[in-house]
Amino acid sequence: MNKKITVSAPAKLNLFLHITGQREDGYHLLQTVFQFLDYADSITLSLRDDGEINRLTELTGVTAENDLVVKAAKLLQKYCDSHLGVDISVDKILPMGGGLGGGSSNAASVLVALNYLWDCGLNQEKLMQLGVQLGADVPVFIFAQSAWAEGVGECLKEVDLPEKWYLVLKPPINVSTAEVFSNSQLRRDCATITIRDFLTGQTENVCEKPVREMYPEVDRALTDLAKFGESRLTGTGACVFAAFDSKEEAEKALTGLSEKWDGFVARGMNQTPLKDFFRYER
Repeated sequence: MNKKITVSAPAKLNLFLHITGQREDGYHLLQTVFQFLDYADSITLSLRDDGEINRLTELTGVTAENDLVVKAAKLLQKYCDSHLGVDISVDKILPMGGGLGGGSSNAASVLVALNYLWDCGLNQEKLMQLGVQLGADVPVFIFAQSAWAEGVGECLKEVDLPEKWYLVLKPPINVSTAEVFSNSQLRRDCATITIRDFLTGQTENVCEKPVREMYPEVDRALTDLAKFGESRLTGTGACVFAAFDSKEEAEKALTGLSEKWDGFVARGMNQTPLKDFFRYER
């Protein structure tokens, strides 16, 4: 068995987001499309034989016990009754509170990589079932394929999307997802749509209106980005994005905005490297 493994944990974009209802337990029912970005954290996991789970890199404002990479490792260890442990190092570039799914992506990559490193033998479906206990976005990262999502985000169907170039801007704030979803102005009664509706241009994110009102910085970023392309909010933000047909177009737009905003350019991906862990699964 390998003693060490390094995996990427990519960002995601929500290419649209509708809320179609709310369950009795408070969770919102969604329709959305996830696409991944070739822009990722890097996670290195080193095998331990003493059962200890150690986070070797600090994450500002997040204690080890509250870090999703540690929670993911402990969840898998308990489920599989494993006597093995791990040292976890994260080279983090994805912003926190940005709507890019960094924490969920980290958790998914740890579950998949440790399933391999510890030789747990769980299939993709079971890992997704475990992942949803950590967060609604975790399953799609384990799914590792651009997806149409419904339910609370766990009902997934593969979609094949154009792999555009994206310019992503990160306003200098963190958006509270809980505050957005509790906002009285948030629309929760969207009519359900189909994949065909999305592909023919229905790309609204219903979180955008309340987020713009609650966070002026996001409103300004969307307004500035709209001068170069169709600007959209991913998830509940704070990151905003626009799609371009070429890397050159996206980088030109970033150059025009770089004096006011931090941002990056990345290619859209329909599959992530985690897909390779399940490619020969039966």
